[in-house]
Parts: sequence; C-alpha cells; structure tokens
Amino acid sequence: MSERIGVGEDFPDIAMTAPDGSSVKASDFAGKKLVVFFYPKDDTPGCTTENKDFSILYADFQQAGIAVLGVSKDPPKKHLKFAEKHALTAPLASDAEEGGVSDALGIWTEKSMYGRTYMGMERTTYLIDAEGKISRIWNKVKVKGHADEVLAAAKAL
Repeated sequence: MSERIGVGEDFPDIAMTAPDGSSVKASDFAGKKLVVFFYPKDDTPGCTTENKDFSILYADFQQAGIAVLGVSKDPPKKHLKFAEKHALTAPLASDAEEGGVSDALGIWTEKSMYGRTYMGMERTTYLIDAEGKISRIWNKVKVKGHADEVLAAAKAL
C-alpha cells in the first residue's frame, strides 16, 4: 500500500476511463476547482445515495465553477448503467487499472467484513484547487449531508 498523499500535495494526474470509454484525468480540469469523490461500488445503498446527492447539487457545483467526478473501480459499462438507472448527472470515472489514482492516493486498501479481508475502496473525497493541489480531504466519509458540506467548502476555497 502506498503512502497517503496529503493536503498541499499534487493530486495524481493518472488517466481513468469515463463511461463512454474516453480518458479523464485531473489535468483535464486545470484552472478549475475539482471535487473527486471515491466510493466503493455502483448500485449499493450508500454509494447510490452519495451519487444521487452529488447529482442533485451538480448544477450548483457547475454554477460555482467547480468540476465534480465520482470514481470507483467498477468498469465503464457498469457506470453507464448505474448513471442511467438513477438519472445521475455528476460525471463518473472508472479507476480499474492497477496502479491507478486510488492506489496512488492510498485509498485502495485492505478492508474486512465478517472476518474476511479483501481489497476495497475507502470512501474518500478530495477538493482540488485550480492549480491541481489537494486543499481538503474527507476520509471515511459518512454519506448523509456530505455533498452539501463539500459544496460549501469548495465555494469557500
């Protein structure tokens, strides 16, 4: 597991895959504030709620000049179905490659449930300034009210 990247450091500029198969990375948003929220899995209760909450506020983020990107290890086709099923407007990206962004950030980590250990995504949100530096990190996010809190912090940046 890699060392965690912290506030004040550059956000990793590693390509991920959008649902349409195109490439997306942090530098695509240079000159804009960017919120990247990492979540464990499409179509699970907490992840669906989190994505819906960011989608509800997506127009507010755009109006404030803030880009938003939801990221999990799910494949692009699964993201497409997930977005269509729940009418999500906040863009999604797949970070399925080994050595990807979540690995570089140290949030693809060992988890355990019912005594079984496995690798999984730690629900984490990053607020990145217009220069590509991490200005705030929310670790082990609790979904309720999170998107509102991130919007307020991003507007204040």
